[in-house]
Amino acid sequence: MLIKKNSSPTYIAILTGLLISFLCGIIVWVTALNVMYAGLSFIFIFAVASYLIYSVLNNFIYRKIKLIYKFISQTKATKREEFYASELLPQKTLDEVNEDVEKWAEERKGEIERLESNEQFRKEFLMNLAHELRTPIFSSQGYIHTLLDGALHDENVNQVFLSNAAKSIDRLADLVDDLDEISKLESNRIPLNKSEFIIQDLIMDVYDELAQKAQLKNITLKIKKGCERPVEVFADVQKIKQVLVNLIENSIKYGNEHGETTAGVYEVDEKNVFIEITDNGMGMADEHIPRVYERFYRTDTARTRSVGGTGLGLAIVKHIIEAHNHTVTCRSKLDVGSSFGFTLDKRMK
Repeated sequence: MLIKKNSSPTYIAILTGLLISFLCGIIVWVTALNVMYAGLSFIFIFAVASYLIYSVLNNFIYRKIKLIYKFISQTKATKREEFYASELLPQKTLDEVNEDVEKWAEERKGEIERLESNEQFRKEFLMNLAHELRTPIFSSQGYIHTLLDGALHDENVNQVFLSNAAKSIDRLADLVDDLDEISKLESNRIPLNKSEFIIQDLIMDVYDELAQKAQLKNITLKIKKGCERPVEVFADVQKIKQVLVNLIENSIKYGNEHGETTAGVYEVDEKNVFIEITDNGMGMADEHIPRVYERFYRTDTARTRSVGGTGLGLAIVKHIIEAHNHTVTCRSKLDVGSSFGFTLDKRMK
């Protein structure tokens, strides 16, 4: 093949001009039988054809390509960069340009899909946030207005109404605190104060704090058999306590009566420790698992809202663990139970 893969417009113009002028020179020589006429025709047609072909290629096709690159690159080149690209670097072939355009189109398609997904997430977030705020606000508003309308002087209901209004306001305060916590975690405004501690001791501390809630549903809190040996980790003890409180509290909320919550601690390798909180509660269907860490996402609105909470616990868990440069996992099966696990740095000896 005379035309190479990376042939420049000049090369193509010269090669095509040679072919045309050679054919024309042959025709002149056959018809006029004059070698001099044939030679002059060859030279003249070669010069004209090469120039015209080069002009067409350079001023039409490659100008169109330059226009395409202006659209897909979205950058302004300096005069030096333009000279370097046009005169020193090998010119791209149409096939290479086609590949670049296809790659650009795929990137834009992916970007559009991400933007659409983010927009959908934003709409769902705002809708859920409005609902979560509306419930405690309207509830406390109703109790307060009832009291102002005369119930304040009724000793049979005034304390009950005030207590219910206070609960709604407490829930609203918890919601605002959790939102503030997530925003700080996302912006890295909360520093991690890492230290070495035994993870089983921290789990038992959380069990003690949540023992009363577990007793109300007769749920047993325990450490898995074989995982009792003390394992030291290197992390922010208060942040990891917050993670354990959220996970264990969820296991109690969504656990079955007379069920159990089990904590497992496993040494993955010389650097990592895996902690897993397992329950035998209601569980989740597979389609919910990828979204459980989204803010306010609830697998079953009727059942999950009845047990309380802000709907931000798992989102906070994910942010805290990711701030430690680790990941959270979830395994669940409907009506069987759920297991949430995360890794931490092992204490370096």
